[in-house]
Amino acid sequence: MTITTMGVVGAGQMGAGIAQVAATAGLPVVLCDLNEAALERGRASISSSLSRMVKKEKISQTDADAALALIRVTTDTAGLADVDIVVEAASEDEAIKAKIFASLDAVCKPEAILATNTSSISITRIAAVTQRPGQVIGMHFMNPVPMMQLVEVIRALQTEDTVFRSVQALAETLGKVPVDVKDAPGFVANRILLPMLNEAMFCLHEGLASAEEIDTVMQLGMSHPMGPLALADLIGLDTCLSIMNVLYDSFKDSKYRPCPLLVQMVDAGYLGRKTGRGFFSYE
Repeated sequence: MTITTMGVVGAGQMGAGIAQVAATAGLPVVLCDLNEAALERGRASISSSLSRMVKKEKISQTDADAALALIRVTTDTAGLADVDIVVEAASEDEAIKAKIFASLDAVCKPEAILATNTSSISITRIAAVTQRPGQVIGMHFMNPVPMMQLVEVIRALQTEDTVFRSVQALAETLGKVPVDVKDAPGFVANRILLPMLNEAMFCLHEGLASAEEIDTVMQLGMSHPMGPLALADLIGLDTCLSIMNVLYDSFKDSKYRPCPLLVQMVDAGYLGRKTGRGFFSYE
């Protein structure tokens, strides 16, 4: 199946980024969110990102305008009825995703592929809530989507080979590098990344060094472009906690125990960049 149109559910940081790269590649996109204000923020974020790319001479103004024109926004999932693939990019909550996939299954055309951008949740369980489990797949983009090349392509136990090949080809069309990854908690990227971020949080929690000093160690000592605590703020501390909980609940191994400081900060509403405060201040 050749994919020529895309739907994206969720107009947050990841959903807006996915819509942007699809439109930049010339695909008409339907960006769907239940919240009108979220759609407005998503569209503004895309416009701002495209403007930065124009200033950096990565694309022309004509190309930026054309990409923005290819994105249609809606609060009604019925607007996704005719797209070839829908990529869900909602909150990292299995119950929310299951509800979305059941809804998409009822709305989308029979041959449509249903993909999830989940960073840790079982694709097999998500597929099982639909009447088309063979057409469900994981398509995990990295953040920020317009800049990062990797896409983890994760087959559910039920995913058909033709669907996998179509999604691999789509990732390449979007200018990404697809990597075939097994359906397991955290997949590969977050199975490695999140425990590292969590350990940096334990270093802070135990008073080994300040947040700035911990990030400096990793940047200057390990050549990381961004320190782990700043990266956690960018990802969103609530998302970090959700992924750590998936790993801990799945493996029952104490090495995946979320840092108490992370839990406390999420409880306080300090979620990182999106709230203006996390391990660093962004106000």
